[in-house]
Amino acid sequence: MISNKLEQGCSFDPTKQSQSSNISTLNQQIDDLTIVLPIYQRNLSWPESKMVSLFNYQLFGKAPVAPISFNKLSYDNKVNQVDLINREIIDSNKLSNETLSIIDGQQRLATNYKAYINHESVQNIVLDANQGRFKLVKDNSKYDYQIPVGILLNKNEEELTNYLDNSGFKSFKDISTIAKVRTKLTQYSYTIHIANRMIEKEQIEWFEVLNNAGSKVTALQMAFAKLGSNDFDIYREYAEPFSKKIAEIDMDNLFKPYTTNVSYPVALLTPELEVHLKTPHSNNFCPIPSDTKEKKLARLDSNTLKMIINETLNDLDKALALLKTKKLYSKIDRMDYILYLAGYYAHNKSKNVNEDLLVNWVLTTNFINKTNTDRRNIFSNLLKL
Repeated sequence: MISNKLEQGCSFDPTKQSQSSNISTLNQQIDDLTIVLPIYQRNLSWPESKMVSLFNYQLFGKAPVAPISFNKLSYDNKVNQVDLINREIIDSNKLSNETLSIIDGQQRLATNYKAYINHESVQNIVLDANQGRFKLVKDNSKYDYQIPVGILLNKNEEELTNYLDNSGFKSFKDISTIAKVRTKLTQYSYTIHIANRMIEKEQIEWFEVLNNAGSKVTALQMAFAKLGSNDFDIYREYAEPFSKKIAEIDMDNLFKPYTTNVSYPVALLTPELEVHLKTPHSNNFCPIPSDTKEKKLARLDSNTLKMIINETLNDLDKALALLKTKKLYSKIDRMDYILYLAGYYAHNKSKNVNEDLLVNWVLTTNFINKTNTDRRNIFSNLLKL
């Protein structure tokens, strides 16, 4: 017999739900919190260069930008929603059955919205009228015929008018051309795919497919994201503070790819998790991405997870303080040194630490061409100091 699933599958065509919406309208919806973000989504990750590329493509591209995908929320929505920029949890009373929750397109929507509100992260992006393109400038150095994108595409058109009145754009033709650029970019239309009130499991399944071109997200990233489903945003409460601490010492170049922005912080949770479990140290509890314990972390209650995160950030502070006081920054060319030192502090909270031994460890340890077994042995030996 033919399965009833076939009949059910043919009875609804989601492509009929597609529509078109321009950037100006999308920005207003984000402002009004009628476009929001499910908490399981990752944090914003696009660098300035990627945002520049989007603005240039929207201005000059010969094909449309890829569609945006939303889920229309139901009255009994079970997934916490956050605002797009600050990741503040939104009171469920402010959500309606017409609220759209972003499944795919977060980075593009956020980039356009940042220009709309003149966000600090787009301050160095300008439209260079002489060169005819968007570009990055250094240290907020704007010159004649350059317009900051946060002025050009600002929600308040008077911001652009006032800027042009005090710039090198004097002729009617110049001003008219700039006005055309603003009009094109604010009225640029995206195709919108809208799913109708999917439950959390269905949302995450769709998210997995859309964000990996048909393949599954790594267990690490999805477990990390799913931890945010219970009033706990692990990106905001852990990944971002972790990244800021590394950036403050100008070592964020050690983990530029987005995957390491996720895997390194999760790897550093492993030592504190092992301490929490109160078991003798095992070699496979090493602070490396290969040994992350996302399944064990995902089974923790939020209070325990918060405790482990806070302790881990304290461990990181101690490791960075050691490197600073002992003037070892110039010796650090891999994140491994930082992760291992922080892991050492996790296991030695009540022990008087011999900093000279740790300095010697940094100066004599080499991670180049080491297997995972080698790296686990390095950490186990470090814990014996």
